[in-house]
Amino acid sequence: MMWAGFFGVCRNPLAGLTLNKDSVNSAIFPRCSGILLHVTSLPGGHGIGDLGDSAHEFVEFLAASGQKIWQVLPLGPTGYGDSPYQLFSAFAGNPLLIDLKSLREQGLLSLQDLTSVSALPEGHVEYGSVIEVKQALLSKAAYAFLTDRARTDRDSFDIFCKNNADWLDDYALFMACKSIYKDAVWADWDLEMRRRDLSEVKEWRERLAPQIEIHKFAQFEFFRQWEKVKAHCKRCGLSIMGDVPIYVAHDSADVWSHQELFRLDEQSRPAAVAGVPPDYFSATGQLWGNPLYRWDVSAASGHRWWIDRFRASLKLFDLVRLDHFRGFEAYWEVPASASTAQEGKWVRGPGAEFFRAVKAELEVLPFVAENLGVITPEVEALRKEFGFPGMSLLQFAFGNDPQGPSFRPHNYSRELVAYTGGHDNDTTVGWWTSSGVGESTRTPEDIRKERDFTRAYLGFENEPVNWVFIRTVLASVAEVAIVPLQDVLGLGSDARMNLPGTVSGNWKWRFQSGALTKDLSERLRRLTFLYDR
Repeated sequence: MMWAGFFGVCRNPLAGLTLNKDSVNSAIFPRCSGILLHVTSLPGGHGIGDLGDSAHEFVEFLAASGQKIWQVLPLGPTGYGDSPYQLFSAFAGNPLLIDLKSLREQGLLSLQDLTSVSALPEGHVEYGSVIEVKQALLSKAAYAFLTDRARTDRDSFDIFCKNNADWLDDYALFMACKSIYKDAVWADWDLEMRRRDLSEVKEWRERLAPQIEIHKFAQFEFFRQWEKVKAHCKRCGLSIMGDVPIYVAHDSADVWSHQELFRLDEQSRPAAVAGVPPDYFSATGQLWGNPLYRWDVSAASGHRWWIDRFRASLKLFDLVRLDHFRGFEAYWEVPASASTAQEGKWVRGPGAEFFRAVKAELEVLPFVAENLGVITPEVEALRKEFGFPGMSLLQFAFGNDPQGPSFRPHNYSRELVAYTGGHDNDTTVGWWTSSGVGESTRTPEDIRKERDFTRAYLGFENEPVNWVFIRTVLASVAEVAIVPLQDVLGLGSDARMNLPGTVSGNWKWRFQSGALTKDLSERLRRLTFLYDR
């Protein structure tokens, strides 16, 4: 069933899980481990990791290493800052992840076409160059596909467009319009299109029909390539954990097509924005800039947009990490005019009513709650009411943060996903060897004390710190342990994925072909079996 899910065929999205529908818990996770690696970080010669051979080879590596979970970041089309947490759509896939080799094998591109991507860097992602080259090739492939009426997969394309029309039509029009408006934020478009005047929207759909079809083809190709990767994972006994950001980008098809759900002013700009107060990463907090939700309007619709969003995510993934889970209980509201997040305030979120509505429709919620940051008893009560495992990062266990003790393995619960670090952290080797000054609120004295305590707690001297951390989370009682691939490879700060509070230079890291050796696989496999994962 290659087209299960997005082509209207039901399939169980819970491969690898043991379910207990009689309890409050929606999903009881078996003891296992996995690797965190975003698709863009896969190796290959086309400028960015994609869904081709390297993705399938990585699945084989995970299986050979005894792993059960591949965790990825959001897979949508990236916008501002190339961040997978600032997407043009909460439903669409990222066309940059499409494997061009597959398009050549389908006869949609020539071997000569691929020479333009072979010159792109392999050690990191240069997004500007990748976007320019791949968009041109995807347009050429789309034209070849759409003008060949004899293709046997045209019916599959038509079925895909029909089954996903509720989001695909608006997304494709939105992206086509952005090209016409030279990538301007939709709030700067002509008033009629900004406010989605029905006659104006109809006229633009007709005028931009060829461009719209190109965007629809890219989505069709993304999802069928992803289905092949997911099917390979299933054959290898792997589950995929995806990621649903709580907020969406203002400059997105979601906000443009559902303006009633967001707090916007008369100019269609955010009236208030999201962020978090001062924390470990920043003394002034983090100002994300995403528009906040009108939760009362969402509730009046039965949270229909959210339910559709979760349903789409569970067709893509077996498990879903809920980014910034605490925002469902209470969120940090910052005035749109503020220059930092310090000026914000806590506002009550939708809470249990929201998840009851979601559960009533979807029944089983295989969610992991990202409960990091300022976590209150109310947030934990909400998480526990619905049985969502929380998260713990070992890097947070040894500093002077008041919540530090909760990140220490002797305080772990079994219903937990334990990490050495996450995509917002430095790598474990980088965290251990860098000064840390300027990257967090820690002082040099804080860092010295933190390292002394780490050595004392973990009882090590000269062992590689990354393997000490890996062993610690694997040996813990947490049902699930996840390790970023950078830590398995023992890489330093140059391999960091994201530095919160910065807007450039992130999301670029890629590992190199040949890095996943047999010895590395066997070492990981031995530890995995040693600790019953």
